[in-house]
Parts: sequence; C-alpha cells; structure tokens
Amino acid sequence: MKGDRVEIVVDAGDTTRTYEVVASRAGRRVETAVRRGVVEVSEVTRSGSVVRTARFMATRVLALVEQPVPREDPSEHPVGDDPGVR
Repeated sequence: MKGDRVEIVVDAGDTTRTYEVVASRAGRRVETAVRRGVVEVSEVTRSGSVVRTARFMATRVLALVEQPVPREDPSEHPVGDDPGVR
C-alpha cells in the first residue's frame, strides 16, 4: 500500500548508515526476505512484479524496521455511520 516503508540500519565500519525502501505508488507494497545470509527488501506491485530491490549482508544489518500504513477496517464503522457524510 502506498506509504508502506522499511528502514534498514547497516553497520558501515566506523559508522552506521540508514536506508529506506518506500512503496511509492498506490497498489504497491514493501516485502522483506532473508535468504542465504542476505536481507532483501523489495517494492512489489499488485501483480507481484518486483520494481526495485535493496540487498544487504545479514551480518551487517543492525535493525530492520517495518512501518506499514495503518489500514482502516470497514467493520469498525457501522453501516450508516460514515464520518465523511453529513
């Protein structure tokens, strides 16, 4: 969903570096995977096509913070109780 983002903090020797992968358009999401010692963070379309991927060595990753966009549950609003309708 547009606005999903993942922050990756990586050990760069004497300092740390922070990278962000963001779902830049509507209908896209950000997925993470750890395979064979590599952390992959990818922006993916609705159909599953990968738009871009960031890869980091798992031994260098200090933190991986997923920040999803809050999704609104339609069951929270009873029928006829639409706050946008006056």
